[in-house]
Amino acid sequence: MNSTTSSVLDTSAIVVVGDTPWITAYTDALREEFETTVYTVSTISAAQEKLRQTTVDCVVTDDSLAETTGIDLIRRIRDTSTTLPVILGTVDGSERLASEAIEAGVTDYIAVTDLSDDAINDALRRTEQILRKAHRSATQRERARQFDAIFHDTRSATWVLDPDGTLTRVNQAARTMVDTDADAVVGDPFWTLPWWPDDSQTRDDIRQLVDTAGDGEFGHAVVIQDAAATSSVLELSVQPVTNERGELVSIIVDSVDITERVDLERELRRSEKLHRVTLNNMTDTVLITREDGEYTYVCPNAHFIFGYTADEIRELGTIEALLGEDLFDREKLADESVLKNIETTATDKAGREHTLLVNVREVAIRDGTLLYSCRDITKRKQREQSLATLQETARDFLYAETHQEIAQHVVGDTSDVLGLEASAVYLFDADENDLQPVVHSQAMRNVHGPLPAVHADGNDLVSHSFVENEASFFADVHDAGRLTNVATDLRSVAYIPLGNHGVFVVGSTAVGVFDDVTRELADLLAATAEAALDRVDRESQLREQDRELQRQNDQLTALNQINETIREIDQALVQSETREEIDHTVCERLTADDRFRFAWIGTLDSPSETVTPQAWAGSDQGYLDTQSFPVAAENVEPAGRTVASGTMTLVSNVAADLRAAPWRKDAISRDLLSVLSIPLMYHDISYGVLTVYANAPDAFSATVQSVFAELGETIAAAISASERKRALLTTSMTRVEYTATNPSFVLTQLAKAADCTLTYEGGVQQTASGNYVFVTVDDAPLDAVVDAADGLRIVEDIQRIRGGDSGGVVRLQLSEPFLATELADHGAVLQGATTTQSNTELVIDISQGVEVRHITQFVSERFSDVKLTSKQTREQTSEHGLYASVLEQLTARQLEVLETAYYSGFFESPREATGEVVADSLDISPQAFYQHIRTAQRKLFTALIDDHSPVVA
Repeated sequence: MNSTTSSVLDTSAIVVVGDTPWITAYTDALREEFETTVYTVSTISAAQEKLRQTTVDCVVTDDSLAETTGIDLIRRIRDTSTTLPVILGTVDGSERLASEAIEAGVTDYIAVTDLSDDAINDALRRTEQILRKAHRSATQRERARQFDAIFHDTRSATWVLDPDGTLTRVNQAARTMVDTDADAVVGDPFWTLPWWPDDSQTRDDIRQLVDTAGDGEFGHAVVIQDAAATSSVLELSVQPVTNERGELVSIIVDSVDITERVDLERELRRSEKLHRVTLNNMTDTVLITREDGEYTYVCPNAHFIFGYTADEIRELGTIEALLGEDLFDREKLADESVLKNIETTATDKAGREHTLLVNVREVAIRDGTLLYSCRDITKRKQREQSLATLQETARDFLYAETHQEIAQHVVGDTSDVLGLEASAVYLFDADENDLQPVVHSQAMRNVHGPLPAVHADGNDLVSHSFVENEASFFADVHDAGRLTNVATDLRSVAYIPLGNHGVFVVGSTAVGVFDDVTRELADLLAATAEAALDRVDRESQLREQDRELQRQNDQLTALNQINETIREIDQALVQSETREEIDHTVCERLTADDRFRFAWIGTLDSPSETVTPQAWAGSDQGYLDTQSFPVAAENVEPAGRTVASGTMTLVSNVAADLRAAPWRKDAISRDLLSVLSIPLMYHDISYGVLTVYANAPDAFSATVQSVFAELGETIAAAISASERKRALLTTSMTRVEYTATNPSFVLTQLAKAADCTLTYEGGVQQTASGNYVFVTVDDAPLDAVVDAADGLRIVEDIQRIRGGDSGGVVRLQLSEPFLATELADHGAVLQGATTTQSNTELVIDISQGVEVRHITQFVSERFSDVKLTSKQTREQTSEHGLYASVLEQLTARQLEVLETAYYSGFFESPREATGEVVADSLDISPQAFYQHIRTAQRKLFTALIDDHSPVVA
C-alpha cells in the first residue's frame, strides 16, 4: 500500500498489542508507509497502562497475547470507552472467535490468512477506514451538541421528524403547549399530532408543508394550535436536513407564535376603518391592487420594509416593480382564494435586499381585488444563513491546528455570520502580559485605525472584557467610560472574551446594530472559537507530551548504549594489567559497533606543553597526524583545553564556529561533528586526557557527560592501580627528598602550636575507629604537645606513648587520612617527615613503576615552596619482602599493639615501659597485651625462619 497523499493514518496514534509475525509485519508497514505514532506493547497490562498515559486513536491487537487473549483486552477497553476503535487480528480465525469478538465490542475483525503485502495492505486499508469513520462520528457528535443547544431554546417550539414525516423528538417548549404526554405520540405522523386541531384542512396544510421539506425545500405554514384553555396561532417553518450525499435524513419544524397578529387581522376584517388604523401600526405591510397591478391602497408603514413612502411606491409603477414578476399563479389563487407564505426578495430604497413572506388573497376593498400582506423575514433568513455559515466555520475549526488559523477563520466568517465587516481577534501573550491583535479585517483598520497591543490591566475595553471574562455590547461605544481611542469611527461594538485565549471584537459604524439575534450569533461564534482554541491547546499539549516522551525514549536508549559500553570497559579494565592495555581497551570499546566515530588517550609532554597521543581507535582518517595539541585555555583542540583547565571540555557542534580555530576545519572534513574531552584524574593526579568524537552534532547530552566524567575517574583509578601493581613487582625504587611548607599540614600546625620539632618515622594505621600516627617529639615536653593538640580540629585524640619533659613519642588520632596513606594510594611510601614551625622535610620511596613527576605533582598540590633536595635510585633488599610478608599476616589489632609497644620502649633494654603500662595505654588487660605480642613474635619468626632459606656464613 503506497501512500502518495495525506492519510488519516499520518496524524493518528495507534497502540499495537502483540508480538506475532503478522503484528510485526503490520507495525513495520504502518511505520514505513505513514507518519503514524505507533506504540508497540506485548501484554494487556502494558496496553492498559499506555491507554491511561496517552491519548490514542485506535488499538490493534492480536488474539494471541502473552497473558491472555485479545478478546479479554477488548472487554477491558469497553469497560472504559465505547467509542475507541479496536481491531482484532488472528491467524486462527473462526466463526466462534468472530462472534466472541463482536460480542466483546470489537470494531473490526481481521482473519489473517498470510503475511503477503496484499494481506498487510488490506489490514492498513481497513484501519484507515475505521479511523475515518471514527472521526466522522466524533464530528457528528459535535454537530449534534450544537443542534441540541438550538433545539432546547425555550423561546420556540421545535419538532424533529423522520423523512417520512413521523415525529422523533420534541423540545420542552412544545411539550408545555399540550396536556398530552409527548413521548406517547413519538412515531406518529406530524400532521396527526395533538398540537393541531382535528380538521382535514389543517392536516392537509401541515402534510403539504412536510412534503415540501421532503422535496428538499424550505416551507412555511400558519396553523391554529388548540390548548386546554386557550388557542394560539403558530407560524411553522420547515427545514430539510440532508447528509453528505444530499440524501434527506430528517426534517426540523420550528414555530413562532403569531396569535396577536392573527387576532389583529381578524379584527381588520370586521372593520375597514379599524383595518386601516391597525395597518398603520403593524410591521407587516399591506398592499391592495387591481388585477393589472395598479395600487389602490398602500399601507402607511411601507417604509419600514421598503424605505419608500406610500407616494414613492405608487410612483414606481405596478406591484411587479416592487415584488417582482410572476410572484404567484393567478389560476391557483382563483381556485384557493388565498396563497400563503410566498417567499420572494425585494430591494429597498437604499439598495438593500429583503426577504419577504407574502400572502395573496382575493378581496373586494376600495376598488382593489388583490391584497398583499408582506412580512420582512430578512432577519430570520439571515439567522438561518448565519447558523449554516457558523456550522461551516465550526467544521473549519476542526481542521485548524493553530490559534492563528482559528483567529483567521473567525474574522473571515464574521461578515457572513453577523453581517458586520469590522472585526478583530486579540490573543493573550502570557510572557508579555498583553493582548496582541493577531488578525483583523480591513474594514476594522479603515474605521478604527491601527490596532496596538493592549496591556492586560483591565483599563481598556478589550482588556476589561478579558480580565473580567465578561461580554460587553455597546449601542454606541463613544458612551463607554474605558474607550481609549476616541477618534474611532466605530459606534456599535461588542467585546466578547474567548476564555483564557483572548477577546473577539466586532462592530459597525452604525448605532444600535446589536439586536437579540445578532447578540446570540456573536456569542455562539465566540463560544465555538473558544472551544476550538481549547482543542488546539489540548492537542498541542498532547503532541508536545508525545514529542517529549519520544525525546526521553531516545535519550534513554542512548544512555543505555553508553552504560552498556561503560560496563564493557569496566569489565575490560579489571582484566587489563598495564597502562598500554588500559588505554587501548578504552579506545577500542568506545568505538566498537560505531558507538562513537573516534577516541584517543593522550598524556602531557611537559617540556613542549603539548598532549601526546598514546592510544587511539575508530575512524579518524589521519586527524591525529594533522594536529598538534598545545595546552591552552581557549582556541585550541579540546584535548589541550582539558589538560589546561583540568575540567571536561564539550564542543556540541564543531561547525557552529568554523573559523574560531583551525582544528575545526580538519574535524568537519572527517565527519567529527561533536567532541567531548575528559580529564583522567585520580586523587588530584592527572593521568592524561580521553577525547571522544561523534559523527553528529549534540551527541553528548548532560547525562552522557556525567557518565563520561565517572568513566574518566574509573580509567584514572585503573591506571593508578596498574602502576602500583607494577611497583610491587619491581626491585628498584627511587628515593626523593623534598623541603616544603604547608601551614595546614597537621604536623606543621602541632609543631607551631607546641613550639617543637615533630618527626614521623612510620607507624600509620587506618582502622574503623580512625587514622592513627606515631610521632616523635623533640625540644618540648609532652604535656605542651598534648595541650596544643586539644586546639586542633583535625586531631581527635592524642595519647602519650613514652617520654616527658624533654620530648618523647605520642600517638595522634586524626579525623582525616594522613599524608602517608594518600601517598600509598599512588604507589609511594612516606619513609619520614620532620616538621618544624617553618617547613617540613619529606623522605619518600617511589617504586620504579610509578612516575616521579606524579608524586612531585601530588606533593606540590598539598604543599607550597616545594623543593626537590635529593633523588637517588636504590635497590630494595630482601628485607622489604620479609617486611611485607609479616604485615600481611598481622591483624590490625596485633599491628597496633606491636607498634605501641615498640614506640613505648617495651623492647628496649632495659625496658622503658612495662607490659602493664603499655596495656593500660591501649585500654586492654596485660594478659591480652602479652598474647598479642607473643602472636606477633611467632608470625615474625615464622616468616624469618620457615619462609626464608637459612643464611650460610
